[in-house]
Order: sequence, then structure tokens, then C-alpha cells
Amino acid sequence: MSRPVSSFVSAAPFWLSLILVPLAIIGASVGGWTVWLLPVYGWIVTSILDVIAGRETGNPDTDTPEADLFWYRFITMIWFPIQAVTLYGMIWYVTRTDHLVPWEKIVLFFGVGVISGSIGITYAHELMHQKNRLERWLGDLLLATVLYSHFRTEHLLVHHRYVGTPRDAVTARYNEGFHRMFVRVLTEGPGSAWRAEKQLLSRAGRSPLHKSNPFWRYGALQLLALALALAIGGWVGLGLFIWQAFVAIWQLELVNYVEHYGLTRRHLGEGKYEHVLPRHSWNADHKVTNWMLINLQRHSDHHYKPDRRFPLLQTYSADEAPQLPFGYPGMTALAMVPPLWRRRMNPRVRAWRKKYYPDISDWTDYNRGNLPMPKGAS
Repeated sequence: MSRPVSSFVSAAPFWLSLILVPLAIIGASVGGWTVWLLPVYGWIVTSILDVIAGRETGNPDTDTPEADLFWYRFITMIWFPIQAVTLYGMIWYVTRTDHLVPWEKIVLFFGVGVISGSIGITYAHELMHQKNRLERWLGDLLLATVLYSHFRTEHLLVHHRYVGTPRDAVTARYNEGFHRMFVRVLTEGPGSAWRAEKQLLSRAGRSPLHKSNPFWRYGALQLLALALALAIGGWVGLGLFIWQAFVAIWQLELVNYVEHYGLTRRHLGEGKYEHVLPRHSWNADHKVTNWMLINLQRHSDHHYKPDRRFPLLQTYSADEAPQLPFGYPGMTALAMVPPLWRRRMNPRVRAWRKKYYPDISDWTDYNRGNLPMPKGAS
């Protein structure tokens, strides 16, 4: 049975992100142990609430008209001004107060990175998938505040098209630890995004330096974000801004690591790969963390139907898609300790392979990313 989604009451749980703002204010104004409130809430409290609230296995009606999704869309559309005021307001405050010692400021802006990464980038991800210019611009503005604007290009033109193949840097390979994958993505991602835009412009007969290349916009917005931090908080403010941006990027790539670890698409020969299916992403139907992350954990359906708005994303049973044992906060914490991660997840990957690809006996090239690049990939 499909769930109703049209009222504010049904949308309200997805506004849990607003709790993070007063937690940031408390940390800045009180200091001491309160600077830990943001990361504790983001990882520990939500994971405990997941256990208490259980899972949401029901699915909404995918034919729900967009007009009925107003209260869901609204929180994602107002998030940029909320995040910008919080981020720059915190920079202004902590660089002018004397009751916070350096370690408190560092922890506090680690927490600000929880806001801009766990929520800001997640909302940007939803916004940049939409077709109207306002939402896409809001997504660009959010990404500029974490200095990761190329993510829009890399995600839309590379990740969705080539997930589960050697072309996609953020498809974590079997037995690959997060820290190795993180360095690989940071070094390969910007160049990969540039090549994708260059290829797209080439097809239109345009130079990579043409004004329509979004990298011009990416650079301008990021420079503006940096300049504003410097103007408001001086060099300390700039340093705190860059620190929160790094924390946000680290969280994003932790999530990317979790979402596709060890899941590869079958190579059909001559650079051709099977179509993306729900089984090529890890699914999680944990209720509270899906509220916090606007159903990002229903990732199997997101890749199967990338244009589907977050309140309409479907969950899948274990017969249809591989399942994560915990929500993203718990899984990303586990990913930081590679031996524990492998102990928990490698048996699941092997079971997935046996279930869907029993005829493949040698996975060496899949594990090492040595298969041919997808046909047409730059």
C-alpha cells in the first residue's frame, strides 16, 4: 500500500535538519563540551533513534503530482540561506569572541562541516538533479560553500552514467579501504569532471573555454565564498571556512564509499556494461536517518530512477537490492576502520555476487578496476 505524502504533517519529519542550527548556536555561545553536540547528534543520536523507530518499508505513490510535494521541496529550497547565515554568522562570532579556545573552535567547525556536508551537500544533490534553473542554482550555491562545485558535473555526467564501472572513481572497489579511495577521488575527481564537460562542449562544437562551461561559474562562486569568509573573519575565519569545507567533503565521500562498495555492473564485452539496476547500489530503509538525509539511503531507487524526487523514492526488499545493516551514520563510522568494515561488508559483497552473478568465477579485474573503460567514456 502506498503512503500519502501531500500534507505538511507527512513532510515534517524531513525537516529534522533544522535541529542542527540551534545546536551550532549553543556550541558557539557556551563552548566546552557543547561544541561536540553537532557531531554527536549527527552520528550517535540519529543512529540510536534508528534503532528505536525501526524501518520504513512502505512506498509512496510515484504518480503523486509535484504540486503535492511543496512542503518537501520547500526545506531543500530554503536551506542555502539557512546554511549561509549559520556558516558566516559562526565565522563572524567566533573570530570576535574570546571565550572559545582554539580546540573548541576546531571541534565547533567540524560540527559546522556536519551541517554543510551531511545536510548541505545532500540537499544540493537533490536540487542539482532537478530541471528548473532555480533549484539547480541553489544546488550550485550550496556546493560553493564547501569548495566542491565540480561534484555537480562529476555526479550527473560521470557517476550516474558510469557507476559500477572503472570510469566511476566513487564506486569503491572490493577490499579497497576508504582512506585509499578518498585520496583517489580527490585527485581524480576534478579532472574527471573537466573531461566530461570538455566532451559535452566538443559535441556542440565549442571550446572547453566557452562561456557555457560551468567551471567558470564553479570558480567564481567558490572564490566569492572564500572572499566572504576572509572579509568577515580574516585569516582565522578563512581557515575555519576551509576546515568545515574539508569536513563536508570527507563526509560526502564517506557516503559515496558506502553507497556502492564492491558493487559492479557486468562487463558485456568491448566496453559495454549492463544497464544500471537497483542491485547496483546498497539500500537502507532506516527511518530516522532517511528523514535526516531526505531518503538518500533509498539509493537503489535513486540510481534506477534518477529524476524521481526524494519523497517518492522507493525502497526495495532484500530479494531486489542489497541491504546495509545500519543507516549511513553507522556505516560511515564503520568505514573509517577498514578491518571492521571488511569484516562486516565483504561477506555481503560475496553473497551479492553469488546471487546475481553465479557464472562469474574470476573477479580479479573487477576488484582492481582493470576492465575496459565504458564505450564512449572520456
